Amino acid sequence: MKKVTGIGGIFFKCKDTKAMKDWYQKHLGLDTNDYGATFKWYEDAEGKKEASTQWSPFSETTKYFEPSEKDFMINYRVENLEALVEELQKEGVTILDKIEAYDYGKFVHILDAEGNKIQLWEPVD
Repeated sequence: MKKVTGIGGIFFKCKDTKAMKDWYQKHLGLDTNDYGATFKWYEDAEGKKEASTQWSPFSETTKYFEPSEKDFMINYRVENLEALVEELQKEGVTILDKIEAYDYGKFVHILDAEGNKIQLWEPVD
């Protein structure tokens, strides 16, 4: 089974999310908005299947990355999230929540071998 197909997002804590987004916009040219910035790319060689990677600063006091104590969380793009979660459960991986579905995809959170929270995302393509 194909598991990870790409990086869906990079999320990190910072003292001032607005100042951080403004800095990256001014100095590195990121097209930022309330959520950060979205990088568009293509999954296929023909340039027909568009995909994206999200860059998002979070407040340094966010609880969203818990139970991990790290200041970052990576979102991995996956295929067939339900089957992957079943496989991960059989392998003893800690699944933190139930799969949630939105109009832009399905999500679930897991912990890696060192307790880092990871977000898995099956995008709607």
